[in-house]
Amino acid sequence: MDSELISKLLQPFVTSPLSEAQLTNISTYIDILLRWNQKLNLTAVRDPEQIVTRHFGESIFAAGHLFAQTAIDSSPHLVDVGSGAGFPGIPMKLCFPFLRVELIESHQKKATFLREIIRHLGLTEIDVFAGRAEALQDRIFDVVTLRAVERFEDVLPVAAKLLNPEGRLALLVGEGQISAATTLLPSFRWQNPVRIPISTSRVLLVGSETEQVPS
Repeated sequence: MDSELISKLLQPFVTSPLSEAQLTNISTYIDILLRWNQKLNLTAVRDPEQIVTRHFGESIFAAGHLFAQTAIDSSPHLVDVGSGAGFPGIPMKLCFPFLRVELIESHQKKATFLREIIRHLGLTEIDVFAGRAEALQDRIFDVVTLRAVERFEDVLPVAAKLLNPEGRLALLVGEGQISAATTLLPSFRWQNPVRIPISTSRVLLVGSETEQVPS
């Protein structure tokens, strides 16, 4: 896919233009995703332009809110639960290379796809865990992301347990899921939901168990 077109489509989601290298990586990612999607149902979105706006745009928008003010030398550790086709974890890594990223995907063929993307893009400090999030309960992370997972109400409490005491839980959800999130995690303090550009109902919802997250 043409890098110039990708850049244009991503304008509503970014605060500063992506580099040519980042745009090239996104183009390569889309090409591989479309090939694999012919045999493996990675995404119901088939149109390349919609893949840019709905998957990459949303992921990059969230990354900007989470990490734009983060010091490069802090190297926060992020885990993407139920990563599927790699969203939002891989685009976040592309935008902020200093992130250390773990992608959790229990579907073995999807996990293989994620490793293929990582290899093609030459990414480092990003790993794939081909299993369930419950198996990582002995590890903690600075940021936990969750987007478009099945059994949301079952997965959310498990994802929250992966956070370190001052960590942030970042949900990319529909407005209808906000109430479920706040009910399932009553001890969390939540920022005001941030609407995703070019969406009628999608939001970024960020919460933490610490006093550091503003209401």
